[in-house]
Amino acid sequence: MPSTTDLLRDRTDLSASDAEWLRLLVGDWQLLSDLSFADLVLWAPADSGRRFVAVAHCRPTTGPTVHYDDVVGAVLERGRRPQVDASFDEARTIRGREPEWDEDAAVREETIPVVRDGRVLAVLARHTNLAASRTPSRLELSYVKCADDLARMVASGDFPQAGAPTGSRRGAPRVGDGLIRLDGEGTVTYASPNALSAFHRAGLIGDLVGANLAEVSSSLVATHLPVDESLPLVVMGRAPWRTDLETDAATLSMRAIPLTRREEAGAAPARVGALLLVRDVSELRRRERELMTKDATIREVHHRVKNNLQTVAALLRLQARRIRSDEGRAALQEAMRRVATIALVHETLAQGVDEAVDFDQVLDRCLLLAAEVATASSERIRIDRQGRFGALRQEDATPLALVLTELVTNAVEHGYRPGETGTVQLRVDRQDDERLVVTVSDDGMGLPEDFAVGRSGLGTQIVHSLVAGELRGRMDFGASAQGGTEVVLEARIRTLRRSTTGG
Repeated sequence: MPSTTDLLRDRTDLSASDAEWLRLLVGDWQLLSDLSFADLVLWAPADSGRRFVAVAHCRPTTGPTVHYDDVVGAVLERGRRPQVDASFDEARTIRGREPEWDEDAAVREETIPVVRDGRVLAVLARHTNLAASRTPSRLELSYVKCADDLARMVASGDFPQAGAPTGSRRGAPRVGDGLIRLDGEGTVTYASPNALSAFHRAGLIGDLVGANLAEVSSSLVATHLPVDESLPLVVMGRAPWRTDLETDAATLSMRAIPLTRREEAGAAPARVGALLLVRDVSELRRRERELMTKDATIREVHHRVKNNLQTVAALLRLQARRIRSDEGRAALQEAMRRVATIALVHETLAQGVDEAVDFDQVLDRCLLLAAEVATASSERIRIDRQGRFGALRQEDATPLALVLTELVTNAVEHGYRPGETGTVQLRVDRQDDERLVVTVSDDGMGLPEDFAVGRSGLGTQIVHSLVAGELRGRMDFGASAQGGTEVVLEARIRTLRRSTTGG
């Protein structure tokens, strides 16, 4: 099914700025649908106004739906629905006099022009299912009155509102969570039962109706916690923003939708009140704080592991300087390099909040270590890396960094005769989320005749063990196209987990 963006771009004649206005409306119209207890269908003009296209459809969460099948993409020819044509041509809201029947259900249709800068961009059709018709409660009457106020703002070009926190953001309050209506002075004229319960859990004693919400909120706010600067604007309904009210007993997420009215055509909109959506997010915020604490603890653990490994590497370096034997000194230097490689992975993990590593950044630093192993060689042997690894989990990053550092180091140290120049090339092909192919090749003198994987030296044994065990892969040694050595590593990497702290 095509998206609203695709339909607006491909099926309508609207400009980019007009299409963006309709996208903003669609991003926030669940509010209108829930308050109306009605389906919403957005009809945008197409083919120079000869027909309309349904570019979006919204169902209410507060009542029965009308359209069980999605109508997005449907085409409406001019003349088939005179009410839609009239709303678009005459820029006025029209409510159908007689209900229509749709799949054995009576449906009342109301068409609302979507206006921007005095121009009608589209028609918003509001379809209410009358099958469950009964005497409405006070809550339902209040909801519908609020919906009518929003529909009037759509028709006057004052809704959607710039800067409003639209979309399904984490912890965002919805109509069913709690609704408060304010007058122009910030006094509560209506509070739904859920909204009243939320404020009672936050510490309120008594009723909300008739009280000034700003005064109520200031009496409840926890004095030992920082207060969001936008809180006064939200609780007075002056700005279309969202904030949290933290009290000693609970945390309430609140979103304000200012209500405006134009006294006459062309006049500036005047604020006449506001709607406030309220949700108790105490448990959600508690879990977020726990996750933040755990993330901080994990980062601290990685930081301390990195410090300890760097200390070990420094001790090995000092010990290597005191050994007279060239063979012993080389062994300690190799051990120092391997420990430092592991420390680099933990240093990267300590800087982030996820258990994932930007492996390209880690590998570049590891290759510098490989070049430093033989200072003379690093001046005449160039290391060339092609391709990107992307993000890897820690369980794969540590062994892979050790393996690649070992392979490149062996190529730099043992792949060339004294005085030779050349290039060690590292190519990566990340085929999908679980498969990785890395090729390390050089243009040196090739493998010795007695070479055997896993038996030719400690470094080769370490690499073979890590590839077969930790990386669950295989490794092949052979001759490169340049006449040197080529190592092809195929590894199965673990799928990245989604961050639990994302928005």
